[in-house]
Amino acid sequence: MTETKIRLLVSDVDGTMVRHDKSLPEENVAAIRDLRARGLPVALISARPPEGIVGIASRLGLKGPLGAFNGGIIFEAEGRELVTHRVPQVTARALMDIYARPKVTTWLFAGGAWLTSDIENHRTPREIISSGLQPRALADFAPWLGQVDKVVAVCDDDDVMDVIEKIAREMAGVTATVVRSQDYYLDATAPQANKGDGVAKLAELYGVPLDAVAVIGDQANDIAMFRRAGLAIAMGQAKPAVQAAAHLIAASNEGAGVADAIARFILPRL
Repeated sequence: MTETKIRLLVSDVDGTMVRHDKSLPEENVAAIRDLRARGLPVALISARPPEGIVGIASRLGLKGPLGAFNGGIIFEAEGRELVTHRVPQVTARALMDIYARPKVTTWLFAGGAWLTSDIENHRTPREIISSGLQPRALADFAPWLGQVDKVVAVCDDDDVMDVIEKIAREMAGVTATVVRSQDYYLDATAPQANKGDGVAKLAELYGVPLDAVAVIGDQANDIAMFRRAGLAIAMGQAKPAVQAAAHLIAASNEGAGVADAIARFILPRL
C-alpha cells in the first residue's frame, strides 16, 4: 500500500458510489465535493455506458475525464470521446452464440444503443436507471456486431453463469475482457476495456502517477484496478475475494461507504 500522497480518486459506480436501488447518498455527494474543493480531482469508472455516468458526475460536480464500459470508452464530462475500444466483430458473434441458452438474456450495447433479447427480463427496469438508455428488443443482432461496446449475459442462476463465464473466457482469450460486474451480469468488453487499463489511462490524462491514485470498488471487475492503483479500497459488502484484493475496507454502499472511505482513508493521505 502506498504512502505517497493521494492525487486522484477513481470510484466505481454501482455497488460503490450508489446504493442498491441506484440512489446516490447525499453523504457521498458532500464528501466528493469537499475533496474537489481541496483540490483533489475525482473520476468515475463503470461498466455503465456514458449515458449512465454523466448524471452522477454532474451531481458530484465532476468536470474531467470519466471511464465507461470498464474503460472501453474514456470521455469528457460533456460527452466527447477521448479513447474508444470495441469488441471485435468475430468475438461478439461468438459470445452471442454462447449466451443463447435457456435462462439467459443477452444485452448488446452498440452504437449508443441498448439491444436486448428479452425486453421482459426483470433486471431491465433497474438497468434503465443505470444505463440512461431505453432498451430495444431485437431478434437479429447481426447488423450491430461491428460496433459493440459490451455484450452482457444476464442470468440469476449461478451455476449457469459459472459455465458461461468459463466458456466465454476460453473462447475470447485475448480478444475480449470477460468479467462479472454483478453476480448476475457477465460483461464482455474490448481487451483494453478493463478497469486496470482504464484507471491507468485516467491517471495519464490527469497527469498523476498510478502510485498516487486511490480507487474504490466492490466487484470482480474492480480487482484489475485494485492491482494497479497505489491505494485500493473495497466496499464493506464486497465478496471476500474482492476484499482480499484491496488494501482497506470501507463501509457498505448502503452505508455511504464512499464518504466513509474518504473520511478514514483519503483525507489523511492528501
